[in-house]
Amino acid sequence: MAIAPSELILNPDGSIYHLNLRPEHLASTIITVGDPDRVDTVTKYFDSVRFTTQKREFKTSTGTYKGKEITVISTGIGTDNIDIVLNELDALVNINLETREINEVHTSLDIVRIGTSGSIQADIPVNSFLMSRYAIGLDALLHFYDSKHVQHPAIQKAFIEHMSWAPEKSDPYVVACDEQLADKFASDKMVDGFTATNIGFYGPQGRVLRLKTTDATMNDKLGTFCFRESATSKELKVTNLEMETSGIYGLAKLLGHRAVSLNCIIANRANMTFSEQPTEQTEALIQYTLDAITKD
Repeated sequence: MAIAPSELILNPDGSIYHLNLRPEHLASTIITVGDPDRVDTVTKYFDSVRFTTQKREFKTSTGTYKGKEITVISTGIGTDNIDIVLNELDALVNINLETREINEVHTSLDIVRIGTSGSIQADIPVNSFLMSRYAIGLDALLHFYDSKHVQHPAIQKAFIEHMSWAPEKSDPYVVACDEQLADKFASDKMVDGFTATNIGFYGPQGRVLRLKTTDATMNDKLGTFCFRESATSKELKVTNLEMETSGIYGLAKLLGHRAVSLNCIIANRANMTFSEQPTEQTEALIQYTLDAITKD
């Protein structure tokens, strides 16, 4: 059955509404970044770029690196934008935009986030590279979708109890990365992380300027949360705070895509320190990522 024009919105040229892309503009491997300016920071390492467009905060370039075609797209900040980007990327490969019908055979994308983040553990210093094995969403995005089957209820329950989570806040949800894709980026340079994703940069991440927060001890409690499924399983601690990963993981799993989030730690909230070389370290993560993507 055809999807109505009010639900699947297209531009006059047939491109998807927000991203301004058509299916032929997209590679099957996608790097997401927050800042539109960071798209060029990634593609300057490419052998060539065949396509570039921008609409609002969504800038996209597709080209090749060491012979592999890659699309780089900026998402802007927050899981609200991730909702737009993931749904529209999926529509480009899994919906016929001319007939507005869902394809019988679904295409799976590899989605790699390169972002910056702040550690909440004292032993994860600035300039570290961190891969989010799990993400816990402190926003509400996944609760708008039929998503119970991709969540981890035992971790969620333990987290809610540990945090004395306020009932007026959305219940946190936990989603894992795609382990097969994550293995491409694992090395002794990469810290395994459990990333907390929240809906803002200031109060939702425990920062206080002029406004008081409802839980002044939130980051302390985040830092002391520990979950162990069994006596033989690995201890799970929240490692860092940012604003996109849980949305990427949740929607990617629901839509049948593979996703992993890589973070350059530019702040340590426990030690109150900030990287003196955030740009250089983020570029180092970009180069690491590109080489890992093209590794056999």
